[in-house]
Amino acid sequence: MFWKNMKNEPKQVLNWTLWLSVLVFGLLGSARGLDEGNISGTSHQVSFENQFGLRDPNKTEKEIADALSNITAMVQLGSVGGSIIAMFAQDKIGRVRCLQQMLIVWIVGVVIQVTSHGQGQLLAGRFIAGLGIGQSVVIGPTYLAEVSPKNVRGLCTCVFSGSVYLGIMLEYFANYSTTLNVSDESRMQWVLPTSVQFIFAGLLFIGSFFIYESPRWLMKIGQEEKAMETLSKIRHLPIDDVYIQGEILDVREQVEREKQALSGTSIFSILKELVATQANRYRLFIGIMVQLLGQWSGANAVTIYSPQFFAMLGVTLRTDRMMYTAILGIIKFAASVVCAVFLIDTIGRRRSLYTGVCLQFISMLYLGIYLSIVPASSGAVEDRTASQRHAGGGAIAAIYLSGCGWALGWNSIQYLINAEIYTVRHRSLACGIIMVFHFVNQYGNSKALPYMRKSLTDHGTMFFFSGVILIGLAWSWFFLPEVSGRSLESIDEMFSLPWYLIGRRGAKLVPETSTTTQLQEDDDLAKEKKGATVHVETC
Repeated sequence: MFWKNMKNEPKQVLNWTLWLSVLVFGLLGSARGLDEGNISGTSHQVSFENQFGLRDPNKTEKEIADALSNITAMVQLGSVGGSIIAMFAQDKIGRVRCLQQMLIVWIVGVVIQVTSHGQGQLLAGRFIAGLGIGQSVVIGPTYLAEVSPKNVRGLCTCVFSGSVYLGIMLEYFANYSTTLNVSDESRMQWVLPTSVQFIFAGLLFIGSFFIYESPRWLMKIGQEEKAMETLSKIRHLPIDDVYIQGEILDVREQVEREKQALSGTSIFSILKELVATQANRYRLFIGIMVQLLGQWSGANAVTIYSPQFFAMLGVTLRTDRMMYTAILGIIKFAASVVCAVFLIDTIGRRRSLYTGVCLQFISMLYLGIYLSIVPASSGAVEDRTASQRHAGGGAIAAIYLSGCGWALGWNSIQYLINAEIYTVRHRSLACGIIMVFHFVNQYGNSKALPYMRKSLTDHGTMFFFSGVILIGLAWSWFFLPEVSGRSLESIDEMFSLPWYLIGRRGAKLVPETSTTTQLQEDDDLAKEKKGATVHVETC
């Protein structure tokens, strides 16, 4: 699959140096996944509930629900600040140094959490951890898009989105294990799953000292010679190779064009540029709508509140809910791997998204119909009729199918497309703004779900998510451009088209014209002519 996507590009570019960089920045996605998977399980552990007053008989049901939602959503609040930090920090100190400081902040937040004995310290720890986790979704996709060869950029960047579900899956199983094997009276029941984050943060911090800085960032800050040396090391090709020269020329041309067309390097001038031109406004529109439609499709609500969702479907035993939740983690992780390896660079971004969105719609619609016929309050599985139990099994399968669709669709696109469509000058700021919007929506979604279930009812909430998914399908068909197999610099030309053509016909109207491709074609043509001349002389 790799070689098919690489077409006629040098085989040397797929090497251990590239894969190490992809592994370190790709596994950065686990930061968000580990937290989401952890809190969805630990918040329902008996020891956690006792420790932080979530079983206090003196508190009303609303007070307990508000305390739980505050604990759950505090990382999202911190992540808003983290995204803002990253949009400035990664351009000032570079992608690798920004990664290292983010990991330190994350570790400090987790230390505060595991040593907590009161709700105040726990909230502070989760907020500080969020300051680190929020940076990961800006740094990771940006770096991966900048160092990856164009024909496997989707695969490399989707390692990040896939590792989100690696983290979720591991935390689901960690919580399931401690539920079975650790006493409800022991703090270790929730401390051990939370401590899994130390392992990943430590390994990534060590790995960060063995990878290279982004050549595109080095070009942006004027270190052209170092950029060429770094790109040569990442691609395992000599500096004078036509592939390296072509890639450097593409980046240099874009950087020079931006310097000539735009003035000022302050944050305000760059922010003004993001909204001053039609092309940049369209890019911003795409980024915001991907987050809005993806976050309100219901998938993140299922991830964070998965034990409650399984309880709605009649799974009454806590250990069984943890087991079903762990299986959901496996399915999401497997789906993200399938998307990264077999779909995103082969059938393209749009078709991969269509596949995932359709699976999500079918799932949410089924859940809505099921819960309208068999309400969540109808009791345990044993008290239901045979047909209701069979339909309940289908509802559990629908949750799994929904997770599969999310991993194939919106989850891959929400990180990948933002890292691809912006120019090197605007990429950090734009991705930071979009990720702020991402976490604000995720926070709102996690806070709103309990109230939606009360006001819209459980089945009404599912129908609401189904409607959002349908809108997302129509929007992506009309507005989302296909950018697979293109250099980051050539994507810029597509946004010069009228807005109503970019999504539907942009890829056809603006063919790939990167300098690398042209130089390689010229080099291949020269070799063919030389070979033909030698053949004639021999004859």
